[in-house]
Amino acid sequence: MSETPKSHGRKTIRPSLKPRELMTDRPALARAWTAQVITLFPEAFPGVLGLSLTGKALQDGIWQLDAVNLREFGEGKHRNVDDTPAGGGAGMVLRPDVMGRALETARRKIPGAAPIIYLSPRGRRFDQPMARRLAQAPGVTLICGRFEGLDQRVLDHYGVTEVSLGDYVLTGGELAAQAMLDATVRLLPGVLGNASSIEEESFSARAARASAIHPPRRMAGPRDPAGAAFGPSRRDREVAPAAIGRDHPGPAPRPLGGA
Repeated sequence: MSETPKSHGRKTIRPSLKPRELMTDRPALARAWTAQVITLFPEAFPGVLGLSLTGKALQDGIWQLDAVNLREFGEGKHRNVDDTPAGGGAGMVLRPDVMGRALETARRKIPGAAPIIYLSPRGRRFDQPMARRLAQAPGVTLICGRFEGLDQRVLDHYGVTEVSLGDYVLTGGELAAQAMLDATVRLLPGVLGNASSIEEESFSARAARASAIHPPRRMAGPRDPAGAAFGPSRRDREVAPAAIGRDHPGPAPRPLGGA
């Protein structure tokens, strides 16, 4: 007996001069949290987001993903998307007219309250509070950078927020976009099985958590792991959980090969 397919909510209906397919495996859903990703590599999505809990939530219609191919908005026969920066300099930048057309098209399909974020190494640091704010919004539009960056006029005109995952440089924003979406989607109602785990979860709570030891009691090899008895290991008990915080990061790590 086959399972009854789950409802994906109401399909979104918008006026359009372009004919739409009557049937599609990725319909636009009216109530689902929406992630738009403007990228030169739409085939990179959903990637890991299509697996595990985020993948199940995507399949169940809790959220939806729209990978917008920037190349389709390129100029000329070869769909060029980049150009030399004004005043010269090394490298190429994404053209403002091309990105502008991509944004105009994408933003017609998402509520105006959804922020626009450009993945940039000079942006503010992404953190858990930002993930919570994004989860409370109707969705987000992410711009994956390439080359030497994006024309500043696009950022100013569309009110784009620059966000960074850390103090390092990637070849593009696709990996950063997937990390941001993973951290955000898991906070959406119905994605995680235990809702209380989201409310109680924090980095300070994780730091105070004892080392996890699970069965079997003995680990394969010549020696047992330190503190193999169930519960906190001896070295974790040396520092009270209440004392672990910004001023006390917890017990110092053991040197490799030490007893």
